[in-house]
Amino acid sequence: MNLFPASALSQLEFDKVRILLANHCNTVLAKAKANQLRIHTVKAYINQALNETEEFSSLIRAGLNFPNDFSRDISRELKLLGIPGAILLGEDFLLLIKLIENTGSVFRWFNNERKALYPALYSVISSTHYEKHLSEIIFEILDENGKVKDTASKHLAAIRLAVYQKRMALRTLFERSVAKYAKLGYLAEISESFMNGRRVLAVVAENKRMIRGVLHGESDTRRTAYIEPEETIDFNNAIFSLEYEESREVNKILQALTAKLHEYAPLLQQWFQIAGEYDFIAAKARLAIEMDGVKPILSPHPVIKLDNAFHPLLKLYNQQNGKVTVPVSLSLNNQQRILVISGPNAGGKTVTLKTVGLLQMMMQSGLLIPVGIHTELGIFKQIFIHIGDTQSLEFELSTYSAQLKNMKYFIEEGDGKTLFFIDELGSGSDPNLGGAFAEVILEEMEYKRSLGIVTTHYLNLKIMAGKRKGIINGAMQFDEKRLMPLYKLQIGKPGSSYTFAMAERIGLKRELIDRARKLADDEQYKLDKLLNKTEQGLQKINLEKQTLHTLIKENEELKAEMNVLMSREAHRQEVEKLKHQNKIAEEKLIYLKDMERKLKFMIMDWRKSEDKASVIKNIQTLLLGQKDKLFVSKKQKEVFEKYDEIGGDIRVGDMVKMKQNKQIGLVTEIRGKQAVLQVGKVPIISKITNLVVIREKNV
Repeated sequence: MNLFPASALSQLEFDKVRILLANHCNTVLAKAKANQLRIHTVKAYINQALNETEEFSSLIRAGLNFPNDFSRDISRELKLLGIPGAILLGEDFLLLIKLIENTGSVFRWFNNERKALYPALYSVISSTHYEKHLSEIIFEILDENGKVKDTASKHLAAIRLAVYQKRMALRTLFERSVAKYAKLGYLAEISESFMNGRRVLAVVAENKRMIRGVLHGESDTRRTAYIEPEETIDFNNAIFSLEYEESREVNKILQALTAKLHEYAPLLQQWFQIAGEYDFIAAKARLAIEMDGVKPILSPHPVIKLDNAFHPLLKLYNQQNGKVTVPVSLSLNNQQRILVISGPNAGGKTVTLKTVGLLQMMMQSGLLIPVGIHTELGIFKQIFIHIGDTQSLEFELSTYSAQLKNMKYFIEEGDGKTLFFIDELGSGSDPNLGGAFAEVILEEMEYKRSLGIVTTHYLNLKIMAGKRKGIINGAMQFDEKRLMPLYKLQIGKPGSSYTFAMAERIGLKRELIDRARKLADDEQYKLDKLLNKTEQGLQKINLEKQTLHTLIKENEELKAEMNVLMSREAHRQEVEKLKHQNKIAEEKLIYLKDMERKLKFMIMDWRKSEDKASVIKNIQTLLLGQKDKLFVSKKQKEVFEKYDEIGGDIRVGDMVKMKQNKQIGLVTEIRGKQAVLQVGKVPIISKITNLVVIREKNV
């Protein structure tokens, strides 16, 4: 990444993001990576880094534990391990054990399911392997406290046995000396002590010449002398000699163990790097959660499409102080490459510019950013910045001279992969001449197909942005009634500088403001006033539009509720109709079964009775009753035949016939695409498409 000037990182406050990230790191390796966080230009690398951070942040949000707990700096120990002939101590090997166990936990964590769920995190260890037997090699020699075991060598076991035996004999002999001289009254109150690693008698100073042995020292008061009795000297010397021999054997064993692990030094170094890498990824994930960061859509083309983007540092600061942060949404692409932002001072122009620049840097360094899910960002190879007063005393350059020098670099080095930011373009010079140069600079940067954001108060740049293809206007909104900036960016129109409104806000005398208005260029003042009115009008329209959208949404919700209620009512009536039809069907079934039973009895009577004529009469009576019922049904048919279908629109008061079940009813109410009918005493709701208007014949 080519950054210009050298102070670009600090101007966009990327160095503060590095500090925040380093505070989340636990290992030396991760802190070093955070403090030296680089901005990359290779899409595959950036995408991998973003995926790693996104996957780890999902683990944290889900409350899952990732088993990377190793945080000790063992770079010195690993360096020694790689040097032939070096010796690691027992505590050094215990640190290696912790690294080995940590690596084993990570490898075991990635079962087949997690490899598929977290492919980016798994790729960190995919190029290495785990050697379980390394810990076995160490524990074969050392115990859990890092001490060399007696079984490490036969010679060591023999030495330690001899030391034990000598110490037991020395203990017996020394206790005899204590008892002997205590009985004689030569010893002090404490009777014994240790000096120079040897067990000595605590003798009253005036009796020290009464005991043969080696004087090792006296107390501060000189009232007590510490004497090694003559009878224990040989044993102490023998033990000292054995202990020296033991230390030599231990060093020999540790040297052999170090040499045995020497061939695994590169592998252990790789595991150490992996532990630091996972700690770095975890730190990025914790920072992302802290600032509500997400992964944007990566575009193969140079493009910036921000959806509800926040300045990360401002967002964190406002969260801590209970303040609201206003997001920004904007789009730069091949059709609209340069955004010219105008508006009042302290209205958020520079913050908007810095927000875009910092978020782009963070994304290209593999950090998740606080934006909406529809944000899309391309990858740039150069970022040029000109923010604030760059006056140089060293080179005797004024503010405007320094700006021109930077613009010269922008024009010469800019290309289609360049993202640039210029704060207050043209300031520091005569408005007419500076404005003319500013137009030329914008034309050249647009010609170079660079993408960028420029803030300005110059009227000619606002007019240019409205006319020239590829350059668009943007305005920071301002509440003129309350004389307060709204910090909202509006794309597509220039903004007023609210010069006189800002003067009123800070309490400048009214008479001074009026005098300034009279001195101002009349045409420019009129245009600025027109921009004021236009912006306030647009704010009012936007507010009314927002209110209208709210009302439309409420209306849609009410409509949906009404449709649900109507559907429920239609369903209820349909159920009632089916129940009625089922009841009629049940009655018919009962009637037919009764008829069948009666006919069976009559047939039996026919067979048994001698009065055949009487049985025939009963059968006729039964059948004639059925004919009467059929006659009623025929009557109903005749009723339908009394009406003609005339069709046409359905209105309240019309007589209609239902197409499906042929029922006739009176329309009492129209509800959209449905009508309420009075069929006898029962109201029924039916679709209008299922109805046809009828009238009596010969009417």
